[in-house]
Amino acid sequence: MMGLSMLMNYMEGQTMDLEQLRKSKKIAVLSPVAWRTPPRQYGAWETVASNIAEGLVERGWDVTLFATADSITQAKLHAVIERGYEEDPTQEAKVVECLQISEVMERAGQFDLIHNNYDFLPLTYSRLIHTPMLTTIHGFSSDNIRRVYHKYKHDSYYTSISDSDRDPELPYMATVYNGIDLSNLTVGEKAGDKLVFLGRIHPDKGVHLACETVKQARRRLVIAGIIQDEGYFNAKVKPHIDGDQISYIGPVGPVERDALFKEAFALLHLNELPERFGLVMAEANGAGVPVIAYDRGSCREVIADGKTGFLVTNVAEAVEAVKKIETIDRMACRRHVEEKFSVPTMVAAYEKVYAEIFRLEEEKTHVRY
Repeated sequence: MMGLSMLMNYMEGQTMDLEQLRKSKKIAVLSPVAWRTPPRQYGAWETVASNIAEGLVERGWDVTLFATADSITQAKLHAVIERGYEEDPTQEAKVVECLQISEVMERAGQFDLIHNNYDFLPLTYSRLIHTPMLTTIHGFSSDNIRRVYHKYKHDSYYTSISDSDRDPELPYMATVYNGIDLSNLTVGEKAGDKLVFLGRIHPDKGVHLACETVKQARRRLVIAGIIQDEGYFNAKVKPHIDGDQISYIGPVGPVERDALFKEAFALLHLNELPERFGLVMAEANGAGVPVIAYDRGSCREVIADGKTGFLVTNVAEAVEAVKKIETIDRMACRRHVEEKFSVPTMVAAYEKVYAEIFRLEEEKTHVRY
């Protein structure tokens, strides 16, 4: 039977507000170690983990970021890996991955919540620790990894990054859209004249379709991003590059990205597979650049069709969309991102999830007693 003091503590826990949680709870944010957090150029998961950590610190949370030693953060930084394995050829991915994940798990008792941004492997520790874990699922890289999520579906809390990228067997707490740092994205005084592709050079991203679109639209295209599939680049993209109508400038960091968006008439995002979220679409809109995207996966959740860009189903429709880009209000694109995809908006949503997790964990404690 629950005693009076225990009952009072329970009732207090039920009414605990966010300010109390910020002052009393310690959060571990687990970031991948492929790249620095935040990344110098490419690194979507590291970008989101950074934005979560920085946004939480800004709101007064006690946060420890588990990331590479060269990471930049206002949170407490805990690192066992000097540099990301994609940036340091002496590192072996599987080795540093195990060292990174085990580090936070061995210190789980020091935290009230672990916010996992490192995919499925941390889930395999979930039955070995007492600290609750929230896993943000940044996408299913293969159907095979769903087996791990399904095994541990009741051992971690889950959020999705879009409604479209969900597994029907998992008990999600919420969809929390990724938030981007708008401080390094500025809206130019006028639209640029180039179409832009920004992202991984990979068949999934449809770079060759962007090339076809600009040729039919008689526009210029700038391609920026890391080459993840050399064979695809050489066979399907490189033959189009002439340094005039179509050029490739390599990967870009935040400063170069902002300058590139100043030159942009629109962003082409003709993804071959359903999009999970699409940070680059929000980033482009944040800089006032309209987006032309294939209507697959999360694209219709990120792009307001006819207001911040156009959703299309093939190259011919993309070409027609280019002709309508001037009907898009660029400041409306920025406002759309400020309202739905900013860091404060994302962090406020995660705070609600955290509060619910702490409430559920409190209930478990009282059930045991």
